[in-house]
Amino acid sequence: MSGRARLSLCAAAATLMAACALLPLVDPATWIFQAAFLLAVQTGVGALTRRVPLARPLTVAVQALVTLMMLTLAFARQQALAGIVPGPEVFHKFGVLLQEGADDVGRYSIPAPLHDGIRLMLIGGVLVIGLAVDALAVTYRSAAPAGLPLLALYSVAAGLSGGSAAWLWFLLAAAGYLMLLLAEGRDRLSQWGRVFGGAPRTPGPDSAIGAVAPVRTGRRIGAVALGIALVVPLGLPSLDGGLLDGAGTGVGTGSGGGGTISAVNPLVSLRDSLNVDEDRTVMTYRTNTDDTQDLYLRIVSLDDFDGTAWKPAQRRIQDVPDTFPTPVGLGNDIQRASIQTRISAADWYAQDWLPMPYPASKVDIKGSWRYEPVGRTLVGDHGQNTRGLQYEVTSLVVQPTAAQLASAPEPSAAMKREFTKVPESLPAVVANTARKVTEGSDNHYEQAVKLQDYFAVSGNFRYDTQVQVGSGSAAIARFLKEKEGFCVHFSFAMAAMARTLGIPARVAVGFTPGSPQADGSMSVGLRDAHAWPELYFEGVGWTRFEPTPNRGTVPEYTQTDTPGSSVPAVPKPTLSSSAAPSSAPSASESCTAQQRKLEACPSQSAAAAASSHDDSWPWFKILGLTLAGLLVLAVPLLPMLWRMRIRAVRLGGHGRTEADAAAYTLGAWQEVTDTAWDHGIAPDESQTPRKAAARIVRLGGLDPTASDAVHRLAAAVEQVLYAPHPRPVAGLADDARRIAEALRTSASRPARLRALLAPRSAIRVVWAASARRVSLTARLAARRETLLRRPSGQNS
Repeated sequence: MSGRARLSLCAAAATLMAACALLPLVDPATWIFQAAFLLAVQTGVGALTRRVPLARPLTVAVQALVTLMMLTLAFARQQALAGIVPGPEVFHKFGVLLQEGADDVGRYSIPAPLHDGIRLMLIGGVLVIGLAVDALAVTYRSAAPAGLPLLALYSVAAGLSGGSAAWLWFLLAAAGYLMLLLAEGRDRLSQWGRVFGGAPRTPGPDSAIGAVAPVRTGRRIGAVALGIALVVPLGLPSLDGGLLDGAGTGVGTGSGGGGTISAVNPLVSLRDSLNVDEDRTVMTYRTNTDDTQDLYLRIVSLDDFDGTAWKPAQRRIQDVPDTFPTPVGLGNDIQRASIQTRISAADWYAQDWLPMPYPASKVDIKGSWRYEPVGRTLVGDHGQNTRGLQYEVTSLVVQPTAAQLASAPEPSAAMKREFTKVPESLPAVVANTARKVTEGSDNHYEQAVKLQDYFAVSGNFRYDTQVQVGSGSAAIARFLKEKEGFCVHFSFAMAAMARTLGIPARVAVGFTPGSPQADGSMSVGLRDAHAWPELYFEGVGWTRFEPTPNRGTVPEYTQTDTPGSSVPAVPKPTLSSSAAPSSAPSASESCTAQQRKLEACPSQSAAAAASSHDDSWPWFKILGLTLAGLLVLAVPLLPMLWRMRIRAVRLGGHGRTEADAAAYTLGAWQEVTDTAWDHGIAPDESQTPRKAAARIVRLGGLDPTASDAVHRLAAAVEQVLYAPHPRPVAGLADDARRIAEALRTSASRPARLRALLAPRSAIRVVWAASARRVSLTARLAARRETLLRRPSGQNS
């Protein structure tokens, strides 16, 4: 392998090693395989263009163009011409995906889900960094500045992920950079000739060991520098803040005393929690009320709906008050009771948001916590979380009647302005379905009950935790069409539909009440994770609804025989249903509407999960399409690839027999004549090898060294053609390569480019195929004639 090729591989490997620091940011980390493949293609394109050779800026431009085409094939093939040629729609698609990725970065905690936007940011970023490293280290032969893009890649990853394994990613990135520097140093030294290692310490046969002294010295310097970089920061004072840290206030590493709460989505692991094999206990609690069926443990409310997803709005936070103010909208005539709940979180459960009954009026807790008044939630500050915490919550049990909700006045203009916003990108089917389902309702309460019953009873929806959460403006429309999902789908859809009707709505995330234990406590497990909509009614405040079938409990105030509600009041179980899949028939097949309302239906079987689907494509399908696109790109390069293969075969090793020696010599001679043909010197089969050699020297303008090589090769050909016992001749491959280099040197740049990309000798492939076709046709004709010929002596 040449020094330049080795340097190209080291540049790609260094980029990939630095990109490993991005692995903790998303889940799953399968994007790294696609990035590695595309990076290898980008590196290979650079190696090929440098062999042409092209001008340095043109080499970088070709790599950038191929990179863009690969990204187009992977992310915007539907908007591209022939699935790979980018146009204006492709760049628009890239812009949309990058915006979605930026939103997801701000929305999700680490590890974030691997949506297309984030995947484009990761893979595209790695390829851009890889292009910069390859251009600096290989094309422009300056490996030292190539450390800057590698540092940028590592810094972004380290700033976002952090964690105890940060030193491992630093080691990988640093090792990749040192490997790149070492490869460039070896390549430069090899161009000077034999490496000088200084005089040996002792004379003798081991004196050649000194030749590797520069390599050993470079390794030692690298090891010392790496050790200093790891050890010295441990003794320096740490600095808070910075571009990727908090702004000095609020949640994060700031100083507290104000600030805002960031948009971190707690739904990232909700689906995984519902599908765990073992239902681990998240927390236990004791309360002074026996009626726990409505005691949902609420974590956070999602009130910002941008058409792609629901997320917490960025709001001001403050110190935790001794007593929380009265909930917004709660009137004095609404029945309520105050209860106390003592909660103990598991040692492994590290949640930034504090689970507690809603609405809480007082929290007794230790640690660094902050209060967000709009959602009435507590969030950890300075890295505070719930791991192993014990705390006590005083909360209200609000018990409105159906009549109070039905007679609720219109909410304030400010409330409607903030909590009834829907984006323009929301499909029209969402609002149309909401109007159709609630047709004939006299007030917002009747509309809300009809929406709840549509999802839980009459709409034939199926509960299935295996369905993907989905993203994008069409996710709710797809759910309304396919009618299968879990609590995220039901709560998101009902809240969005309520907003289209003018009802202030948001989504709450937390846990259902859990299961009673023998000692009188309640146990909450991972499978009790849940999401539900909260709708606002003036005079009552934010009110829970339960549209998800077979989950939680339907609130009592939605079960009365009021106008617009066709569901009679029924007693409700006190325990949340398990999300574990069962082998029972599907709810849509074996459950009546009344059974579903009573939550007596089994959950969908695990086999049904196989039929669920999502619009996102798995990485291996995208990889397959990428391979197909690269195959299309490779078609124009087939002549060049064929010539490279034939050259390697002809100039490879030869056997020991006379037949092998003759074949090897004739192959080397044909390689020389084909190379001359590629550079414009057509072969003349009527001439002897000696005259053909003189012709190549004359027309190719070869120097004396190459001229001698041509005549030596011609003499070897005559020897194997006419000698009684042909014998191998050493150095024929070197002579052939020397002649090819001389022909390239004497040719013009366009001639060299044509000889590489469109070699004239590639016509031999067509000739060979034609000869095989003629031979096959002749054999088939002979066989057919034999079959049709009558045996001799047979009468007609």
